[in-house]
Amino acid sequence: MIRVAVVGAAGYIGGELLRILVGHRGVELVAATSRSLQGRPVDGPHPNLRGRTRLTFSAEEDLDRVDVLFLATPHRETMQRMPEFLARAQTVVDLSGDFRLRDPQAYVDYYGVPHEALDLLDAFVPGLPEFHREQLRTADRISVPGCMATAGILAFVPLARAGLVKDELTVDARTGSSGSGAKAGRENLHAERSGALRVFAPTRHRHEAEIAQATGLSVRMTATGVEAVRGVQILGRAQLSPGADERSIRAAYRDHYSAEPFVRVVAHRRGLHRFPDAKILSGSNFCDVGFALDRGAAQVTVIAALDNLVKGGAGNAVQCMNVRYGLPEEQGLEFTGLHPN
Repeated sequence: MIRVAVVGAAGYIGGELLRILVGHRGVELVAATSRSLQGRPVDGPHPNLRGRTRLTFSAEEDLDRVDVLFLATPHRETMQRMPEFLARAQTVVDLSGDFRLRDPQAYVDYYGVPHEALDLLDAFVPGLPEFHREQLRTADRISVPGCMATAGILAFVPLARAGLVKDELTVDARTGSSGSGAKAGRENLHAERSGALRVFAPTRHRHEAEIAQATGLSVRMTATGVEAVRGVQILGRAQLSPGADERSIRAAYRDHYSAEPFVRVVAHRRGLHRFPDAKILSGSNFCDVGFALDRGAAQVTVIAALDNLVKGGAGNAVQCMNVRYGLPEEQGLEFTGLHPN
């Protein structure tokens, strides 16, 4: 049995990690930490866990060494404390943004401060099994991508690797309110958020750097908050390379994803659900990817959707753990989503 713990377990990502790990047959969840809720039951901030666990929040300094330590800790703080975390576990799975970017200058550009653990940057394997599975089998330092970045990477990388798109990619992302975290400010009060379509990042959202790093192409990204609680959907556009067509695009997706347990190609000619929709993915670890061609403009529009807290966060982290420890990749992640909901 793999002994696991979650640091920063009181927030939304931490709660999703607890929900998945409590029901995971291959692990023993031994600790969940919180600075402000020590000694209190985890089912206080996470009422969906009532009757599922008697675990209480503990202090970080009381953590015993474990096999896997999941970090749901803040950007900028995580890099400062990483040596401490690495001493507490065989494998560290980081869900902050601090070890996602390989280029230190890119980190400065998008996070606004110099990176404080440069010696560790190259030690982390990207936590996306669809493209890094072999590395993850032996990785003990794993950095899970951001939610919108995950959708953009899964949508664009097969086309970029096949040489089917060129020049600059544009990404228009929409996300639900849970993406702002459990401690979001006034802008996420119901009175401010309800009914809103708020463009909170008209340029240079930090996830564009992750997509650019993965595809090798220039990326421009916008991000909008929508009224949903969960979910990410991205619409991306790119110019097609000479000779690229619908058949070659489908072939690229098929070659990359036909054997993948959590990526589905959804690009049908008719039907209510012919393109990816985050609503039907709520609670699941799936990312659906689709596309449409503008033949007159030699342009492709790609669509990807996922649950920002699951495939965009906690579920992807658990999937990485499963790969690392030789467990069935879908273990603990079998929930298929709800329809209707």
